Amino acid sequence: MPWDYPNPFLFRVTPCSGDIDGLAHTNNAVYVRWCEQAGWAHSEQLGLDLDDYRRLDRAMAIRRGEYDYLLPTLLGEALTLATWLVAGDGRLAMERRFQLVRDSDGATVLRGRWDLVCIEVSSGRARRMPAEFVDTYMAAVVQP
Repeated sequence: MPWDYPNPFLFRVTPCSGDIDGLAHTNNAVYVRWCEQAGWAHSEQLGLDLDDYRRLDRAMAIRRGEYDYLLPTLLGEALTLATWLVAGDGRLAMERRFQLVRDSDGATVLRGRWDLVCIEVSSGRARRMPAEFVDTYMAAVVQP
């Protein structure tokens, strides 16, 4: 596949009937849900899950999300969603990117980007990343 960055975390998806809207293609909100699922799966694969977030009273929260919907997808199409951590300051912020590709022809159908900020779960306020976040997430940041 023609990935935007090296070494993607891959998450396979296929639109089902509940994902299809009145225009007979995948509803835009479904792509946002898939990105969230892929982001969590990548974090878990790296070694940080929701239980760790609760234990540390810290979470990486989406401060801003952007999605470019390039092509429609249809019921039953095999798709691969890639995600990467592409930047991080090791203190408060990280950036995650997404690229959704149609398996049949390799066409990129969506690109997405999240700006993430570390928060204290109990208060919702921005707080410095704990050492476990820095060690895990910063080691996974890819270079273009």
